[in-house]
Amino acid sequence: MAFVRLTGVTHYEPDSAHDSYILFSGADSITRLIDMHGVVRHQWPYAGVPPRILDPALTGGRLGDLGVQLSLSGDPRGGIYANGTVGQLNWDGEQVWEWGAQAPGGAARQNHDWELLDNGNRLLLVTIPRVVPLLGPAVVGDQGLYEIAPDGSIVWEWRAGDHLDELGFSEAGWNALRETVARDPDDPWGVLEINSAKTLGPNRWHRADPGTVFQPDNILISSRKANVIALIDKTTKSIVWKLGPYFTAEAGAQHQRINAHKVPRPLDQISGQHNPHLIADGLPGAGNILVFDNQGGAGFPPAPLGIYAGSRVLEIDPSTEQIVWQYTAEDSGLPSWTFFSSFVSNAQRLPNGNTLITEGMNGRIFQVTPDGQVVWEYLSPYEGHGVAGEPEVHEPRVPGVDRLSRTRLVYRAQAVPFDWVPLGTPVAHSGGRIP
Repeated sequence: MAFVRLTGVTHYEPDSAHDSYILFSGADSITRLIDMHGVVRHQWPYAGVPPRILDPALTGGRLGDLGVQLSLSGDPRGGIYANGTVGQLNWDGEQVWEWGAQAPGGAARQNHDWELLDNGNRLLLVTIPRVVPLLGPAVVGDQGLYEIAPDGSIVWEWRAGDHLDELGFSEAGWNALRETVARDPDDPWGVLEINSAKTLGPNRWHRADPGTVFQPDNILISSRKANVIALIDKTTKSIVWKLGPYFTAEAGAQHQRINAHKVPRPLDQISGQHNPHLIADGLPGAGNILVFDNQGGAGFPPAPLGIYAGSRVLEIDPSTEQIVWQYTAEDSGLPSWTFFSSFVSNAQRLPNGNTLITEGMNGRIFQVTPDGQVVWEYLSPYEGHGVAGEPEVHEPRVPGVDRLSRTRLVYRAQAVPFDWVPLGTPVAHSGGRIP
């Protein structure tokens, strides 16, 4: 008997869900824009890491511009080394901007995140192969940030390896980090595997105190491997605020409290987290940090994980460092392990207070209300061997892995307002829910 997996939109409650288009790159390395019924409304033959439809306020009013990966570097290591050029396309797929050939080393090596800034420059999270003295004599995949002007010049740069001593590693942590690097200096996902970088933007903390560390231009990053969320001062380049890598016993350092529901409460051990960002002005929870806490294996030394695997989405008040809202599978009345992605994934706050969640490992994109009710769910049907924008390959690249398997992985989905693309608002479908 053939196995058939349910795909597409599996649940939709129009009266409770926030309506938008949804953008994502499938595991087949094609980026698609779908509507709430799962109908593909537009697509581009490129993947993005992540793909992102741009706010028309940043494109001179032009609708439907998209940022994606345009070419591969050819580096056999793959992972964070794979990206050759990145760029911006218009709605018709015509190239508006491309960068990478003029980058140090001749390849963008952009990975995990990027942002078009208000000044027209682009902030790229990049890989910088180099010797990091604190880690030993080998060339490693350090990660950093470039701010790129429209003409392709690098106008600002930050390198993670210059700030390792600001991340708060214990002696045991330093030992574990150096041992990890010694075992595999050519790790295709980098020393720290920084997986997001986002400027804070205008926020209530800065309005209340112009001298705060939460300056709009400061940049929030996430190191998945180190279990650190850190804020970079754009002017000094120092880390001026952070969460992790370790948590006190009172906050639950020895056990991830997946099943704890009482909020607010102190933040406990995050592990392998993705895309922490400040919820933007005008959205419910504005000024708090929203993060997908994978609860996947990570940390120097590795963080102790709970017995029952399960991910969670956390909303954190940065002034108190307390969890003020969370989502786990149990908030939907299900066992914790039914919502789990040990890597990739994302969460996005929506205008009506709902949250769009990418459970990336399983190719699942869904929307929950503040009380945990799932009101929209989509399962990607698009399979491939590629991971996070890499091409399909037919021979294993990973040492110790003797065969490849197909995946429906989705790195990070985006809810796109109807008025950001030239399609307008879709005509409502007849009928109520999709079962």
